[in-house]
Amino acid sequence: MSEYDVLVIGGGPGGYVAAIRAAQLGFKVACVDAFSNKEGKQSLGGTCLNVGCIPSKALLDSTHKLEAVQHEYADHGIEVSGVKLDLAKLMARKDGIVKQLTGGIQMLFKKNKVTAYHGYGTLDRKEGEQWVVKVGEEELKAKHVILATGSKPRELPFFKFGGNILDNVGALSLDQVPAKLGVIGAGVIGLELGSVWRRMGSEVTALEAGGFLEIADEGIAKEALRHFQKQGMKIILNVKISKVEDLGDRVVVTYTDPSGEQTYECDKLIASVGRIPNTDNLGAEKVGLELTERGFIKIDEHYHTNLKGVYAIGDVVGGLMLAHKAEDEGVACAELIAGQAGHVNYDCVPSVIYTSPEIAWVGPTEKQLKDKGVEYKAGTFKFIANGRALAHDDTRGFVKIIADAKTDRLIAAHMIGPSVSELIAEVVTVMEFGGSAEDLARTVHAHPTLSEVVKEAAMGVDKRMIHS
Repeated sequence: MSEYDVLVIGGGPGGYVAAIRAAQLGFKVACVDAFSNKEGKQSLGGTCLNVGCIPSKALLDSTHKLEAVQHEYADHGIEVSGVKLDLAKLMARKDGIVKQLTGGIQMLFKKNKVTAYHGYGTLDRKEGEQWVVKVGEEELKAKHVILATGSKPRELPFFKFGGNILDNVGALSLDQVPAKLGVIGAGVIGLELGSVWRRMGSEVTALEAGGFLEIADEGIAKEALRHFQKQGMKIILNVKISKVEDLGDRVVVTYTDPSGEQTYECDKLIASVGRIPNTDNLGAEKVGLELTERGFIKIDEHYHTNLKGVYAIGDVVGGLMLAHKAEDEGVACAELIAGQAGHVNYDCVPSVIYTSPEIAWVGPTEKQLKDKGVEYKAGTFKFIANGRALAHDDTRGFVKIIADAKTDRLIAAHMIGPSVSELIAEVVTVMEFGGSAEDLARTVHAHPTLSEVVKEAAMGVDKRMIHS
């Protein structure tokens, strides 16, 4: 029976990062993960690298280029004819990126002397100060076990994944462009995957149970909806679905909206109605691992579960289901096990939607601040007044900076527009250091750059924008 100081169950962003950091801190480490590639071999990286963040961004980039050459290049004096889509090649590129990155984790494990096991890791029993974890027929021992098993797509009572009803895995691997594509859920995943297939020619309709992007700032959501509708994506809000039927050659969705009962037919249906914690095969009931009412693993502020020596991080513990949040928790957890002061500042975790235009934010929305009675001041600056955005021919959107009304300390930023997935990092850094809107406003930004929009918005907090 092999013995380790730290055993990580789950090889996604939280798990593999925790394993590497623990190894850097001098522990003998192993990581157990069950994900397999098309050849049946272990493919580390979890949902994010294999069937989530990375492949979706690869497809978003490819289809963004397709749309640009079809509809935007002519404005630059570049005439292109005979454009055609090679879907198989596009998908092969995506698969190549996934293979490169997942293979890279294997190399990082080898470099840091982390042992990888392929299979499901199950907590079996405790022997003295060590936990026994089963991987198939093999038993491993470890004093510290980190659970990082992530999440999985939520199914609803009236549909199951399979056939023409797709989860994120199926939506990333279609071999034909559906003429009509339905999406249940106009959230992050629904909007990104809907955008991918719309750009390739699908007629996309998204059905959303609530309002549009209610997790985002109200002004951002309003701006985003306008652009998505202008692009041709149909978004129907306040929908209550009663039945989903896969008839083999099509999917029929029965729902009610403010106008009454409706029927919608499509060739393929992507269901993206949220994700739930993946605690399958952990042996939670057998060893008495405590879960919350919603099925997440219950932890304290230092990632301890109710079982001594067992910790949990990432999607499986709830909160923001983001790869970068899981990664930082993995680092913090490993450092806490080593007796260091591992910590994650959850007030400074950014969220991004990689559509066109991109959407990014950090901190509370204006509505949330108003509901809590927080006094704040805000500055907003539009990309249309930015020279680099004009040169790029993409002036959509704006940046909003929010600061405390009394102290001027930065408390939030909300952005929609070109490259805001990158621009948000500047604000997060200033927030992490407890900086103010004045600090951001007085920082010299290169000209011409998109980042000047962030500076101007920060200046707008004090009503002293120059270019507006």
